[in-house]
Amino acid sequence: MKIAKNLLWIDCTAGALAGILVISLSGWLTDLYSTSQSFLLVIGTVNLLYAWYSFTLATRRRRQESLIKILVCANGIWALICIAIVTQFSGNMTLLGCAHLIVEAVFVGGLAAMEWKWRNQLLIAT
Repeated sequence: MKIAKNLLWIDCTAGALAGILVISLSGWLTDLYSTSQSFLLVIGTVNLLYAWYSFTLATRRRRQESLIKILVCANGIWALICIAIVTQFSGNMTLLGCAHLIVEAVFVGGLAAMEWKWRNQLLIAT
């Protein structure tokens, strides 16, 4: 499938864009989400770390299965963390802040599911 061929590039690009946007807009988002700027900086940094890791995989011609599995697990765990944050802080965060994290959880969880499904196709870049 064509999406499988580009999945790691989608992962790293989305993570980088999310991280850059959240970090660069963190001062403005603090009031909009009703949360601390340091919290948003952590979320942005995590996104950049995911982007870096998936970029290192995307640029490889051959990838070890264990490295793909690490990415899948990390994406799945981050999706669960986003849901846990919303569950824990929904009384304090604004609807927009909660929606951001829910959308991120769904997107990252979807990436994890697709990367798991197509893990064998991701082993060799085409």
